[in-house]
Amino acid sequence: MTKQVKQLEAQLGVQLFTRSRAGMALTEPGQVLARRVPSLLAEWDEASRETKGTASRIARVLCVGFIASAANESTVDILGVFARRRPGWRVDMRQAAWSNPTAGLADGDVDVALLRLPFPGEDALRVEVLFTEPRWIALPAAHPLAERAEIPFRELWDEPFVAAPAETGEWRDYWLAAGERDGRPIRIGAVTEQPDEWLGAIASGYGIALTPASAARFYARPGVTYRPVTDIDPTRVGVGWAPAADADPVVQDFVRSCLDTHP
Repeated sequence: MTKQVKQLEAQLGVQLFTRSRAGMALTEPGQVLARRVPSLLAEWDEASRETKGTASRIARVLCVGFIASAANESTVDILGVFARRRPGWRVDMRQAAWSNPTAGLADGDVDVALLRLPFPGEDALRVEVLFTEPRWIALPAAHPLAERAEIPFRELWDEPFVAAPAETGEWRDYWLAAGERDGRPIRIGAVTEQPDEWLGAIASGYGIALTPASAARFYARPGVTYRPVTDIDPTRVGVGWAPAADADPVVQDFVRSCLDTHP
């Protein structure tokens, strides 16, 4: 980082920091630059998004990010409705790791995304909720609770959980149901980013995990059992896009396709 700061100072021809044994402090020119950085980064993100979007439009490709099973079985129906609206267009579906809860939307890597709510940065994007589904629990097949028809969430509070990376913030907290434990501390048995890693950790007995009910259909695996959980809020699936895409007719056609499939 020090090398990068010195390179920037050399490029600008000004001193950005004063250095002492106590650390580094911004100079007056450094403070001016610091105030401009957020707007500069926002402009760069917008320029990057527009550049990628223009390239996609020329190729007639819509990039759709998604998490896990996207919009479940209705994903195919959504793509079919969009294909009828936009003949000749191709949808490039891009699955994201759980360390990227916006599925590339916040970074401008995709045009639109099928997402699980809530997620970090949700307020900065446009989101329409399509449907809800219960949260279930995935647990090792040999777990003592695996024989139960359904499990009250309070009976799972002291179990180790398989979690998303800590940097995902409220996304991780939601799938740990951090706000629904009456203050009981959370035990983390493993941290994973991808479905295969997640399933492997559960089957190996490192922990259990809250999951959409649809995971029992999309991620069936020997050694992993799914059971309904009571006394816990359902999860929501939504379609998201950047505010800059409000005037993008292709993105809006995809959004309408989602809403038509889930009126």
